[in-house]
Amino acid sequence: MSSKFNNNPTAKSERITRLVENLYRNMPEIEPARAVLLTESYKETEGEPIIMRRAKAFAHILANIPITIRDEELIVGSSTLAPRGCQTFPEFSYEWLEAEFDTIEKRSADPFYISEETKKQLAEVHKYWKGKTTSELALSYMAPEAARAIEHNIFTPGNYFYNGVGHVTVQYDKVLEIGLEGIIREAAAELAGCSVGDGDYARRHCFLEAVIMSCAAVIGYAGRYAALAAKEAQECTDAERKQELLQIASNCERVPAKGARSFQEACQSFWFIQQLLQMESSGHSISPGRFDQYMYPYYKKDLDEGRITRDQAQELVDCIWVKLNDLNKARDAASAEGFAGYSLFQNLIVGGQDEDGRDVTNDLSFLCIWASAHVFLPQPSLSVRVWNCTPHELLVEAARLTRTGIGLPAYYNDEVIIPSLMNRGLTLEDARTYNIIGCVEPQKAGKTEGWHDAAFFNMCRPLELVFSNGRDKGEQVGLQTGAVEDMTTFDQFFDAYKKQMEYCISLLVNADNAIDTAHADRCPLPFLSSMVDDCLKRGKTVQEGGAVYNFTGPQGFGIANVADSLFAIRKLVFEENKVTLAEYKRALALNFGKGFDSITVSEMTGEIIKELQKAGQKPSEAQVAGIVKGIVDTQLSDKDRQLCEKLYDMIEEVPKFGNDLEEVDLFAREVAYTYTRPLQNYRNPRGGTFQAGLYPVSANVPLGAQTGATPDGRLAHTPVADGVSPTAGKDVNGPTATANSVSKLDHGIASNGTLLNQKFHPSALSGDEGLNNFVALIRSYFDQKGSHMQFNVVDKNTLIDAQKHPENYKHLVVRVAGYSALFTTLSRSLQDDIIRRTEQGF
Repeated sequence: MSSKFNNNPTAKSERITRLVENLYRNMPEIEPARAVLLTESYKETEGEPIIMRRAKAFAHILANIPITIRDEELIVGSSTLAPRGCQTFPEFSYEWLEAEFDTIEKRSADPFYISEETKKQLAEVHKYWKGKTTSELALSYMAPEAARAIEHNIFTPGNYFYNGVGHVTVQYDKVLEIGLEGIIREAAAELAGCSVGDGDYARRHCFLEAVIMSCAAVIGYAGRYAALAAKEAQECTDAERKQELLQIASNCERVPAKGARSFQEACQSFWFIQQLLQMESSGHSISPGRFDQYMYPYYKKDLDEGRITRDQAQELVDCIWVKLNDLNKARDAASAEGFAGYSLFQNLIVGGQDEDGRDVTNDLSFLCIWASAHVFLPQPSLSVRVWNCTPHELLVEAARLTRTGIGLPAYYNDEVIIPSLMNRGLTLEDARTYNIIGCVEPQKAGKTEGWHDAAFFNMCRPLELVFSNGRDKGEQVGLQTGAVEDMTTFDQFFDAYKKQMEYCISLLVNADNAIDTAHADRCPLPFLSSMVDDCLKRGKTVQEGGAVYNFTGPQGFGIANVADSLFAIRKLVFEENKVTLAEYKRALALNFGKGFDSITVSEMTGEIIKELQKAGQKPSEAQVAGIVKGIVDTQLSDKDRQLCEKLYDMIEEVPKFGNDLEEVDLFAREVAYTYTRPLQNYRNPRGGTFQAGLYPVSANVPLGAQTGATPDGRLAHTPVADGVSPTAGKDVNGPTATANSVSKLDHGIASNGTLLNQKFHPSALSGDEGLNNFVALIRSYFDQKGSHMQFNVVDKNTLIDAQKHPENYKHLVVRVAGYSALFTTLSRSLQDDIIRRTEQGF
């Protein structure tokens, strides 16, 4: 049977190869221009409303920041002169950057070059920002016990504490249709309807004026590129390149000021919006969304009228893919470990349904898949929507891309996500047209301020607090739920865990809401808000609640560890009476005899710190850990060794989540509810609700390094399980069994997204049979109400060799968590975590 789709792959141009090579020629560089220009403007607008200060600063930046057109590119607009460089955003935070001036180039995760001159300029700029950042204001709003929980690594909201929010998809379709001049007209009409006697006049009129100013600034910025392209064309001696530059100049004169008339204009208009949203704020996960839908009319019209060929259209799409990898962001060292790989999580999704429930796969859906194969870079984070009417051809082409080992695309289940969004208040039409933000987070484009990825919550840490009666490193961090030695039933122990969870969740909510409020007070974003409904009519930025849908979505991780831990305790302690909780506690404190841990020696740690401080010392964490380790090692008696070895061996024999064992899997479902159910009862300052996600990005590695041994046999300071995936190496019954287990979790209640990682040996997807088996696995998992799947298809030996000889694997891309990254750019600990994942085959 012939396909209705033209799914014959298009060609990759030599231009794209050269653009990629030029992009990765040097280490990314930090540039000072934005921070200097921002500060100049802020100094001139002291005392004005914050929304006007933001708009004027944005306009000053876009009018003066250096611009460049890179060799051979067809889509222009670069935030830095250096490829993959980044600007800085001192209005959110700056202290961490100053502290890392001399180490950021040498750190293991996401290093950046920074010149001495740039350090000097930024150090001078930073003097102005002391006491004025969102991070400082957020901390002043935060409850002391919430701040203490952060210090003790129960959770971390550092993503938005140090940075902008991002995590949004705007109305690209609207800009393509009416241009920014059309949005200016809408804002002007709303402004004309304001009366000076209105109760909200003061804020509303300032906001609308800021929108007009910001949109005009972007039009002016595009005009600068039009002039630069015309100038370069005049000086160009290559006839072909001269014509390309003249076309670029014509495009930039037209868009994004006005509606696009051609596919190339639409591509250029899209790119200016995508780039400048990230110039306005320090947010990431600003996601293109359903690119194959809003771009398709321009593509089809040009194709039908003979103005473009499929190969020419493919090259333009490929150029956008290259540009998406040109954007970059510097994070503090700890956050860089959690987001390793220079990722900006720009999620672009293809396929799915329209608002009437009809499949909308089209030719551009395929071009997007091939663009990822051509460019073979981490961005965009390509995704595919899957439902029972998804064409088999689309899934086969997606599987071909997965087979390359790039870790793309990720696969999402309409049959779970649409009803879960409706349960959160979206209309059926809006839910059907969802896209994915960042890693795995669903939302309705152009109507949502989702605050996805709002915090990482380590579900293993409240379990540690149960064993320590709420104490950590000598401080009372959690609740006093009683000594575990006195607990006589499993229900008592499980109830103590639930209480610790609920208390820690309340602290997480407090921290998130404090940061949320600080962003509204100090960094409202008029340009972003101009492209999100219903900000113009409400007269509010998204930070103040202007969006139709408002959520906060922090994510929990470590479900497999906690489920396996609690299951082992129930079985070994309370059902089989093979060990006591006191003995379990002792073994955990001794890290099962395999090294140092700090669960029940936290009191000792606190006392050592106090004694050293009394002696006038400022002890480092490593110094204290070394002292305690020496004490513990000398206390490890023969009896302790026998206990640790015996218990560790018993734990190994206990069934584990991920092997299609009903008793364990349903227990894991209940464990997941300890996070997802309490969280949804809270509200945020924008009038919306909290919704849980179950995914870690890659924070399961650095936050695992801050976590003691757990009762499932996981050793102290090693990674915890990522997302809803089983613990690495414990899913031994094959990929179908793993999928069956994970599908038994309640993915619908985790409406901020769930994440299942699987790793396959390349031979598993070889030939047509391998591709069809792979597609069948996805269909089967989704039929059982799983929400998301993503894959690494790479030989373990290849990864090991890439660690040893990174110079030979510069273009090796792998799936990390909710994103892909160049393997050689990841920290060693994160590389090790990927290598440890179970290697499956059919």
